[in-house]
Amino acid sequence: MVGLSLGEQHFVKGGIAQDLRTDGRKRLTYRPIYVETGVIPQANGSARVKIGGTDVIASVKAEIGRPSSLQPDKGKVAVFIDCSPTAEPTFGGRGGEELSSELALALQRCLLGGKSGAGAGINLSSLLIKEGKVCWDLYIDGLVISSDGNLLDALGAAIKAALTNTAIPKVNVSAEVADDEQPEIDISDEEYLQFDTSSVPVIVTLTKVGTHYIVDATSEEESQMSSAVSISVNRAGHICGLTKRGGSGLDPSVILDMISVAKHVTENLMSKLDSEISAAEASEDES
Repeated sequence: MVGLSLGEQHFVKGGIAQDLRTDGRKRLTYRPIYVETGVIPQANGSARVKIGGTDVIASVKAEIGRPSSLQPDKGKVAVFIDCSPTAEPTFGGRGGEELSSELALALQRCLLGGKSGAGAGINLSSLLIKEGKVCWDLYIDGLVISSDGNLLDALGAAIKAALTNTAIPKVNVSAEVADDEQPEIDISDEEYLQFDTSSVPVIVTLTKVGTHYIVDATSEEESQMSSAVSISVNRAGHICGLTKRGGSGLDPSVILDMISVAKHVTENLMSKLDSEISAAEASEDES
């Protein structure tokens, strides 16, 4: 938690009110974004994303599993987040555990949509190998190395980059077997399928400070917020998920306005992220 004096609080809020933040940005401008892919060789895909002073790593591990009885035609995805105590002293103990759970739940909502699967950014059907028998289980792990605000957006960007970097082995399934038997599978060591990330959204968090809202808030700015709404938007401009934190309530008309702003901001963010991921992938291939 950032402790600001009364004068510093007025300085932060006054700058936002005048559309000139303490680091010189406008209200709807992001800090520089840096992406590196393939940072964890043992994973099927991985990426590191830095947004200003916030630094996170995401990795994707694919394992053979069995579809759930409720969704026999889909694979499974699980998201786990670890907030390192070295990133922020308050991450030690219960504080870090609670934040990790909160971030994981928010990412799950933003990436996988509602309980019905509507708005899902990851197509779970694409992870199916044999209906009711065999599927891919994707384990997405995020690690917060350094924290200077806007963790959710940074983790969302890192997961998107890691999924772009993900290669899943091709699987051949044996001939038909009895209903109560598991089919034999052959996992290729040479042939891989690139994970389709065309529908994976980016997350834009709008943080309300005073009467205005900003994107990519720093820790100092987050300490002065009344509430924050995180909206995940895909390439087609569709809303995949929405989550809110902070005690202050928001009028529905304000949330609709926030969604409209998030869609506008997403276009630039998606373009920037695409170019950074492409550059990172090209750099990884060269090395």
